[in-house]
Amino acid sequence: MTETRPVTLMTGAAGGIGSEIARQLAPAHDLILTGRGGAALDTLCAELGARALVLDLLQPQTFAQAVEGLGRVTNLIHNAGMIELGPVAEQPHAVWTRTLALNTVAPAELTRVLLPRLRQERGNVIFVNSGAGLTANPGWASYAASKFALRALADSLRAEEAPHGVRVSSVYPGRTATAMQRKVRKQEGGEYQAEHYLDPVTVAATIAFVLGAPRDAVLSDVSVRPGPR
Repeated sequence: MTETRPVTLMTGAAGGIGSEIARQLAPAHDLILTGRGGAALDTLCAELGARALVLDLLQPQTFAQAVEGLGRVTNLIHNAGMIELGPVAEQPHAVWTRTLALNTVAPAELTRVLLPRLRQERGNVIFVNSGAGLTANPGWASYAASKFALRALADSLRAEEAPHGVRVSSVYPGRTATAMQRKVRKQEGGEYQAEHYLDPVTVAATIAFVLGAPRDAVLSDVSVRPGPR
C-alpha cells in the first residue's frame, strides 16, 4: 500500500528561509505555498511542483473562504513576518497594529480555520519565531511584542490541541542571512555581513528536523544560533 504523503501549508514561502524550507520538504511533502502572488512565488511553486495559495495575511476575514477547497492539510508552518525597528517614543500605533496583525493575529486565525484538518491528520503546527521572542532589546519593542505574543499563542495551542494529537512547536532562529536581515542591519545603521549569520539552509533543516520528530515526542521550543566557525 502506498503511504499517503503529508500535505504541508506554509506562509512566507517566497522569502529566504521559507524557500529553503520548501526545498527541504518537497521530496516527501505535498506543498501549499502561500503569499500575495507574484513571480517569486510562482517560480518556486513551478520549481517544486507545489500549489500556490494567494493569501493576504492582513485580511484574516478572507482566510476561511481561501482555504475552503484545499482538502487535506497535515502540517502548518507559520513563516511570514515583518519588522520595523524603532523606539517606543517614536513608533506610531500604525506600526504596532500592522506588526501585531501580520506576526500574531494572522497566524492565530489561519490556525483556527485549519484546525479541523490538522486534527483529522494528527498533524503539526510550527511557528517560526525569533530570538526577539525570547529577549526584547531597545528599539525592538513592537517586533518583540508580536513574537512574545506568538510564543504565548503556541504555548496555549500546544496544551489545547494535545488531546487531539496535534503537535505544536516554536523555533527561534537567531540572525539569518536573508533580505530581512539586510533590512534590519540597515535600520540599525550597521553593516550586513552574511558570513556572521545563520545560513537559511541551516534554519530550514532545523525546522524539517522538528517536523519529522518521532510521533511520541514534541520539540516544543527550539533555539537556533550560529555555531563556532
